[in-house]
Amino acid sequence: MAPSNTPRAAPTVLLPAAPAGTGVATARVRLDSPVGGLEIEATDEAIVAVYWVDDPRGPPDVTDPLLTEARDQLAAYFAYRLAAFDLPLAPAGSPFERDVWRQMCDIPFGETMTYGEMATAVGGMARAVGSACGANPIPVIIPCHRVLGAGNRMVGYSGRGRIETKRWLLVHEGALLV
Repeated sequence: MAPSNTPRAAPTVLLPAAPAGTGVATARVRLDSPVGGLEIEATDEAIVAVYWVDDPRGPPDVTDPLLTEARDQLAAYFAYRLAAFDLPLAPAGSPFERDVWRQMCDIPFGETMTYGEMATAVGGMARAVGSACGANPIPVIIPCHRVLGAGNRMVGYSGRGRIETKRWLLVHEGALLV
């Protein structure tokens, strides 16, 4: 089942990372998902992290509009109603990692790219791209699950459930046949 909005590339905006110590999260919200409990963390301006958590229950009265929108977009993604996130993101990372994450955001829903292809696109080495994928602080929204090994092999995923979660996300997007 394909989502109703299947644009070529995600319109998510990667904002400049806040200087160390200034991008303190101001709020968090949790949600249950098919890949486990998720917690979204944000500053006043942008999403800064998504974590896997054991208990998806959280405060029911979240009033932060950005977190409410992020939670709603993730829920829509998992319900096959959203193919591209439209959220301000400010992940903390090196300039190279941020280049890799920006490139990941350009991989369309239902498609994949290899570490080698990504390395060529960002001007780095495949192993360095793999390290940047593993350091992605905003998984699912920054779709590191769409990056595969040489020959489109299923390798590595830093999220809970590891390869099985990556496989689930790719099947969910129609990028991988069961």
